[in-house]
Amino acid sequence: MRIFPNNIKCLLLLIFFGMNSFFISAQNANRTYKSFEQKSDVINVSTNDGTYRFQAFTPEIMETSFIPSDGVFNAESYSVVLKPSKISPTVTEEANSLKIATSGITVLITKKPFQVKYFYEGEEVISEKLGYSKSDTHKKLDFNISEYEMLMGGGARALGMNRRGNKLELYNRADYGYGTKSALLNYTLPVVLSSEKYLLHFDNAPIGFLDLDSEHSNTLSYETISGRMTYQLVVGKTWEKITENFTLLTGRQPLPPRWIFGNFSSRFGYHSQKEVENTIAKFKKDSIPVDAVILDLYWFGHDIKGTMGNLEFVKDSFPEPKQMISKLADQGIKTVLVTEPFILTTSKKWDDAVKQNVLATDSVGKPFKYDFYFGNTGLVDIFSAKGKEWFWNIYKDLKSFGVAGWWGDLGEPEVHPTKLQHSVGSADEVHNVYGHYWAKMLKEGYETEFPEERPFILMRAGAAGSQRFGLIPWSGDVNRGWNGLKPQPEISLQMGLQGLAYMHSDLGGFAGDLEDDELYTRWLQYGVFQPIFRPHAQEDVASEPVFKNDKTKALAKKAIELRYKLLPYNYSLAFENHISGKPLMRPLFFEEPENYKMYAISNTYLWGDSFLVSPILRPGVTTKEVIFPSTNNWFDFYTGKKYIKGTTASVKVVEDHIPVFVRGGAFIPMARPMQTTANYDASTLDVYFYYDEQAKKSTDVLYNDDGKTPNAFEKGMFEVIKFNSEVNASEVTIKIQKEEGENPNSEIKGIDLHIENLKKEVEFVWVNGIKFTGKNYMHQGNLNIPVRFDQNETIIKIEFNN
Repeated sequence: MRIFPNNIKCLLLLIFFGMNSFFISAQNANRTYKSFEQKSDVINVSTNDGTYRFQAFTPEIMETSFIPSDGVFNAESYSVVLKPSKISPTVTEEANSLKIATSGITVLITKKPFQVKYFYEGEEVISEKLGYSKSDTHKKLDFNISEYEMLMGGGARALGMNRRGNKLELYNRADYGYGTKSALLNYTLPVVLSSEKYLLHFDNAPIGFLDLDSEHSNTLSYETISGRMTYQLVVGKTWEKITENFTLLTGRQPLPPRWIFGNFSSRFGYHSQKEVENTIAKFKKDSIPVDAVILDLYWFGHDIKGTMGNLEFVKDSFPEPKQMISKLADQGIKTVLVTEPFILTTSKKWDDAVKQNVLATDSVGKPFKYDFYFGNTGLVDIFSAKGKEWFWNIYKDLKSFGVAGWWGDLGEPEVHPTKLQHSVGSADEVHNVYGHYWAKMLKEGYETEFPEERPFILMRAGAAGSQRFGLIPWSGDVNRGWNGLKPQPEISLQMGLQGLAYMHSDLGGFAGDLEDDELYTRWLQYGVFQPIFRPHAQEDVASEPVFKNDKTKALAKKAIELRYKLLPYNYSLAFENHISGKPLMRPLFFEEPENYKMYAISNTYLWGDSFLVSPILRPGVTTKEVIFPSTNNWFDFYTGKKYIKGTTASVKVVEDHIPVFVRGGAFIPMARPMQTTANYDASTLDVYFYYDEQAKKSTDVLYNDDGKTPNAFEKGMFEVIKFNSEVNASEVTIKIQKEEGENPNSEIKGIDLHIENLKKEVEFVWVNGIKFTGKNYMHQGNLNIPVRFDQNETIIKIEFNN
């Protein structure tokens, strides 16, 4: 759907097509139509230089492949898991056209000159330009785009929300110490999203480029060194539906273990068992909640260089790892270990890796050895059966120590020479899916060996669809500076649109020795409202709040405590992502897709459906301009001040929190204080209803399960609380229903319902038809109503004294 008003849109279309109709229609003058063949749900269209293959996965997902005359169709996809629906499109042939129509997407092929166009609900979405072409080094697909559409995608980049005008390299690579701008980071995905509400996924693994109109010729193109010329067009009436469709195509994120929504103690790195235990003791002493400790590479070596690949605890500095991990677990602290796929020739496992034939090879089949920062190395061939089995057995052995999660570092892979060979192809052919298959190995290993446990898999690189393995991405080695903080919301928002909704950052920044308490505080306050709360940095300056000065520690503690209070909201948000693919962090254009100004904004965003968050990304800020979406009124989360929908306001900025607002009509579930999620008590929760007389109807859902069983929802091991409100001038009616699965672990016994923002006097409160005077439920000027779940439905009616 075009984002311009209709009159401007029509004028632009007339000008554009009037000036360019011949130019566009003549693009495929050398390609001639021959015939078509329909085999059930697949339509093959023959041309003089190859065959187009069209297949609808759903009415809103169409796959197109071009198979050159000298090629064959390759059906294998690393990314797509959806099986095509048995949709038999209607095919209509006329003298100069062929129409392939579903109930959603229609493909229109002009025979002479040859042209492929895509329509959704009668409106053109996109069209091929040259379509397929080939040079000496690359194969290419290109498309026409309108003059005014904005383009997003390409994975994790720091380029601004509108990435049009850039030619994006598709080659996963770390950018150490990056700041405000970075054209290439650890996750490069062959995915493009447009303000015209469509998504293109180029379903191919080898390296290449996404050109988002860098030559300003209204052209979008995909280039690759080899592989499939296959792409899926994904559309939908809303952005929520587009992300739902794309994650239906590539897989949904399983619910992670609940403990990952707590606070992590992490740095580069802890040198000894004593240092780990003393650090956690400080968290306990300061009563700062914490759920996990991450051990960086010193757990397997004293030095940064020369030890990678040992992958076993150093005996002198970690003398009793099992006892350490067990002791931490008794305190509710999970242990996470860093691992890398590089086996150094100086490591303890080099000889065995060579003997077992598990390493990537050179042209004559010998282990490919090369130098990089950490030493002379080989690389585990994650694609070979032997490589996977050997690598997995290391994890399996470490799992017996009680390890609760894994950090997969350097998995781009960081250095991956072109001449290196894997069992399934060259380094350049599989580079961008190495981390993807590493995560797949871990996920499948858990399903086989530890089927009762949800894995935690933190990975620095992956691919489109990696979310289905439970992969948790982060934004790499960001600079510890304000320039490092600034692009973080953009990176997370963009990745959420592309299916990887848990993208987050090293809170406080990673690279460098800058100690800036204001920066640290603002980054952690932002971290409350991003997917994973994990401060991490080089050890020159401490990343853990327990080592900060009293003031900074107190501010950090307040942010962390809020993170824990929001656990039921955040876990419900994770459940929503699991079943629908909706991102956790959502850009403002989800609210106003026709407002083109919203597509450029990343410094204010939605956290789930209920929160509007505006992080502080510059030092010394005392006020910030905040755009309030026109869908609802918004209330300051801390003061209750009301902001009118569709306005922009200058909001006062204070030290102890960033600007956060709640949607009028929202229900916000919150937990009671805890020091670790192991102590989470869901038996009684606080739920805050943000009354707004203009929010006539609203709904929300609170989801709960045991937080650890894989596929708990699918197994019926869950409970859901559904909230509905109806508001008019004289009363509010709130319906609260509890539903349980077939095998529930019923923890929620009741809630305390708090009605926020009431300015009117409450005369009566009706609870399931029983009438009470309003003052019975008033407490310090607020209306608080206890709800117990000894029955499945509670109806509350609040009558005002008008």
